[in-house]
Amino acid sequence: MTAWSCVLFDLDGTITDSAAGITATLAHTLEVMQRPVPSPAELLAFVGPPILDGFAALGLDPAQSREALAIYRERYHERGAFDSSVYPGIEEAMRAIAATGVPLALATSKPETQARRILDHFGLDDLFTFIGGASDDEARSEKADVVSYVLDNLIALEVDVSNPVMIGDREHDVHGAAANGIPTIFVEWGYGSDIEKVGSIAVADTPSDLPVFISRGTPEPPVANAAI
Repeated sequence: MTAWSCVLFDLDGTITDSAAGITATLAHTLEVMQRPVPSPAELLAFVGPPILDGFAALGLDPAQSREALAIYRERYHERGAFDSSVYPGIEEAMRAIAATGVPLALATSKPETQARRILDHFGLDDLFTFIGGASDDEARSEKADVVSYVLDNLIALEVDVSNPVMIGDREHDVHGAAANGIPTIFVEWGYGSDIEKVGSIAVADTPSDLPVFISRGTPEPPVANAAI
């Protein structure tokens, strides 16, 4: 077994249950823009991926998406950011991993400034060697780009990135990490569907599984067949 040299965590759906704040802010944004508002269940699909991808999927062109982004950001900063909670057991799991000396980093498609604010609000910012996310202008928002950015910063901080692992709840985490040669441990308590597990190397049913997986090092082969 090869020990993991560092662990990259997703935020929404992995550390925080943030759906309520995000979906309410999306609904508000679409209402202001006089666009159809999907059902709350349908809006869940937009929790986690880059927000501009979500606007495009809702039929907004680039100019409309930029307008929507401004509306969304203002509302989310004021009311949505803290309409969330930390998943039970995840802080304990992360602290258990950190206590073994394995560095933790955040790699989220949420704007980095907002991610830092949220982690500080919940008293979790001290856990991370580096907190990385999307740029405010969304030029860096795709998960692969965020992961690359986080790795670069960890290297600058002299963290060993020879054998990193990603922990996340959506296919964007799996694919974005894989684009950087990094495997993903998929978590069941987030917003991803069964098909999104494909390509992950392990599936954590509860946060308490994570310290076990990390202590074991490289687990079994990737999950190649998930229920469709």
